[in-house]
Amino acid sequence: MDDFLAARSQMALSLGFHIIFSCIGMVMPFFMAVSHYLYLKTNHITYKHVTKAWSRGVAIFFATGAVSGTVLSFELGLLWPKFMEHAGPIFGMPFSLEGTAFFIEAIALGFFLYGWDKFNKWFHWFTGVVVGISGLASGILVVAANAWMNSPAGFDYINGEYLNIDPIAAMFNDAWFSQALHMCIAAFVATGFAVAGVHALMMLKQQSVDFHAKSFKIAAVFGAIAALLQPISGDISAKFVAKNQPAKLAAMEAHFHTEKAAPLIIGGIPDTDNQTVKYALKIPGALSFMAHSDFNAEVTGLDQIPKENQPPIAITHYAFQIMVGIGVLLMLLSIAYFIALWKKKAWLQQKWLLKLFVFSTPLGFIAVEAGWTVTEVGRQPWIIKDVMRTIDAVTPMPGIVYSFYIFTAVYISLSFIVAFMLYRQIKMVPQLYGSTPSQ
Repeated sequence: MDDFLAARSQMALSLGFHIIFSCIGMVMPFFMAVSHYLYLKTNHITYKHVTKAWSRGVAIFFATGAVSGTVLSFELGLLWPKFMEHAGPIFGMPFSLEGTAFFIEAIALGFFLYGWDKFNKWFHWFTGVVVGISGLASGILVVAANAWMNSPAGFDYINGEYLNIDPIAAMFNDAWFSQALHMCIAAFVATGFAVAGVHALMMLKQQSVDFHAKSFKIAAVFGAIAALLQPISGDISAKFVAKNQPAKLAAMEAHFHTEKAAPLIIGGIPDTDNQTVKYALKIPGALSFMAHSDFNAEVTGLDQIPKENQPPIAITHYAFQIMVGIGVLLMLLSIAYFIALWKKKAWLQQKWLLKLFVFSTPLGFIAVEAGWTVTEVGRQPWIIKDVMRTIDAVTPMPGIVYSFYIFTAVYISLSFIVAFMLYRQIKMVPQLYGSTPSQ
């Protein structure tokens, strides 16, 4: 492994772990706030227990998210100094504001964790809401910085120099809204189904059923609503990519030839040598409609992209297919769950529904990882689209491969520690809140 590949791999590893911690940290406070609100309105003690249990999880992921996010910030400067030299002054504002949001989140979380029976009950609840809002704002601001890499704005690039810098225009670049919307909804989908899946498993085991049933419903409703909204944000994102990053769209769909009424490819194995896709299901005109809202519109193929500017086709295509496939599965499960809530309440007592949620526990995060793979790999070979190539931004410092090995060991260890801490929290539920099947 050369140093360039090691630098990219280390950044991908760090981002891959951090995105899980940050998604949960962004979304869980809203689950916590809902259960807390239900406790204040109904005075049902189980909702208080759920709120306290979830708040411990929020604290765990806040800490791990803060650490992994800090590491990412340092890696930008250490691994990609040329990038930060030029890009830092342009897109530094969202990172600065993200720091402010982080401090607000930390203060609000401290108030919430230690404010039980000390603050006015509604002010205490409000501090939990602030944790969620500030966490979500942090995520949006970081995504705005990444979106700038896909749609650079706020400067003039003249003779290799970055002039007339406008940080506001850079932050609110053309890609920020579609990426932020898609990422925020994805975080709710992934976290909702993951949390619901864990509580569904405990219900199947008949452990503290009332506690886990109430937890399951809150998480499942959030996840299901988000899953049904995700296709809307996906459509917005697809249209933006088609207009501004045709090479990425062509790689996502393994679309080799520019044509009108372009078919949407489902599955398949890209054959780059023969410029075709084997074993794929093709829906005539669907790609043209997805990209341009016109079944007969022309869609740019890879044949119009210089070879040296084409992203890795197979990786981008497979990641996109995984993301969309999982999205469809979770959307179908969401529909089934809402049918159960409104029309077929007997389904809620059936083990098959709970087992489907247990099966879906990791799927949302797999889709998130696949989506970020599409975003990052699909932009290659550019670190700043059409301005700076990734290979030109990497550090000249040797020995990056050893750094990659060390960070791999650290992140794997961290994941086991977090998993153990969450497992211990779940196992403590019967001791803290009762173990009877129903209450």
